[in-house]
Amino acid sequence: MAIKIIQSESDFHGLRDEWNSLLLKSASHVPFLRHEYLTSWWATLGGGEWTKGNLEIIVSRDKNNNLLGIAPFFHLDQRILFLGSFEISDYLDLIASPDLLPAFVDDIFRVLESSEIPPWQVLDLYNLPEDSPTIPILHQAAAKLGWQTKEEVLQPAPSLPLPGTWDDYLNTLDDRYRHEIERKLRRADNYFLPVDWYTVEEEKQLEGELESFLELMAHKPEKASFLTGKMTEQIKTAAWEAFRAGWLQLAFLTVGDIKAAGYLNFDFNQKIWIYNSGINPLFENLSPGWVLLSKIIHWGIKSGRFEIDFMRGDEPYKYHFGGTDKRVLQIQVSRS
Repeated sequence: MAIKIIQSESDFHGLRDEWNSLLLKSASHVPFLRHEYLTSWWATLGGGEWTKGNLEIIVSRDKNNNLLGIAPFFHLDQRILFLGSFEISDYLDLIASPDLLPAFVDDIFRVLESSEIPPWQVLDLYNLPEDSPTIPILHQAAAKLGWQTKEEVLQPAPSLPLPGTWDDYLNTLDDRYRHEIERKLRRADNYFLPVDWYTVEEEKQLEGELESFLELMAHKPEKASFLTGKMTEQIKTAAWEAFRAGWLQLAFLTVGDIKAAGYLNFDFNQKIWIYNSGINPLFENLSPGWVLLSKIIHWGIKSGRFEIDFMRGDEPYKYHFGGTDKRVLQIQVSRS
């Protein structure tokens, strides 16, 4: 393998097609590792989560110049982190096929030993899925060099495997939650105003619909404070990039002609990734979030999606809808 360190934004942007092609074969094929997502993240440094940093993306190629591995890193204050770290990107990882990961990690560590990378104390990797093959390989490679590793569980990340039919799905739920979903859907069907839902399909409508979604988010005080100017720019840019690449699912529940709830999800790799939501308090008695999520799950089943990924966080509704816990981890590697 030939190793190169990408430190300029122009070189980073130039990797787009190769990057996404390699991701298709990667051990962790998640939307937060798509090139368009990470370049939008870098443009705002995570919506203002970071104020500075330097690109240190390590890539490997074979003798024919084919891209084999990507370590999407940046460097800040003696730390090396994943691009995307860490608040708004639920899953992060190295990008390489499982069979090449051990050799690629060895190459990464050789680079980290060298003077090619600025001085660092900790390789600080957030949001690794617990089933990522990268995790044991990192521990093994560090042990060979006498380096120390520390592993910590950050958060649960519930997910829901989807069966073949809506009835089969309902039958997997506890009786109380199945009855609750059915009752809320009946109430919506019999509401005095028409209740419907849709996803945004037209590019010319997207900017206005994103504004509407952000307004729904801002009804909650904690989300309103989260939506700084930089974070709003990040969400919009990431949504536009996902839309252009064909994996944005921006869904709204309407009551009459008023938006009652919205979900900004990713329809990616035959899974629905539940990313963020907003509720209009005028319709809280209708439970519009539950109704819209039920519609999305029903659509996912009919459309052949095999999983709903609720992603990080232990909010009760995820378990009411049948989610079971996976976990995301943080791995820290430090030299003795």
